[in-house]
Amino acid sequence: MSKPDRVCVGAIAGAFGVRGEVRLKSFCTEPEDIAAYGALYSEDGARSFTIKLTRPVTGGLGARLSGVATKEEGDALKGVTLWADRDRLPSLPDDEFYHTDLIGLAVYDTGGVAIGKVRAVQNFGAGDILEIYAPGRKTTLMLPFTRAVVPTVDIAAGKIIADPPEDVE
Repeated sequence: MSKPDRVCVGAIAGAFGVRGEVRLKSFCTEPEDIAAYGALYSEDGARSFTIKLTRPVTGGLGARLSGVATKEEGDALKGVTLWADRDRLPSLPDDEFYHTDLIGLAVYDTGGVAIGKVRAVQNFGAGDILEIYAPGRKTTLMLPFTRAVVPTVDIAAGKIIADPPEDVE
């Protein structure tokens, strides 16, 4: 399985002010790092932007993007995700992962029985949760992404070992 060569680091939340400044939502651990990765791209790679942060704003960061000079241009980009080249991102410690690397991994229980595949990584405010598509289930399985519930992540082998709490079954 090949992983993308770009990682989503943020999104444009719309125009801020009338001179082309936009509000960014940063998905980086340190929000300001979004400006440190060089050019950022739209998901399809059709557009690229250089970013200059201007100020903190409610719900994100104010920024100027190359090629955006008016409020209308900023508003037209609302919802566009911003992607950085993977090789520009810092290496992570052994116990941290980019969400994009977890999506699609097969999930097995501690006895080696297949549970499903990671569909998404969610965070509703209390920590990351793996959303797992499990064949035969009517809903996706939601597992807290903690060391107790997910003791092993082996990206090279394309699998995760999980020990779901009994009430999750």
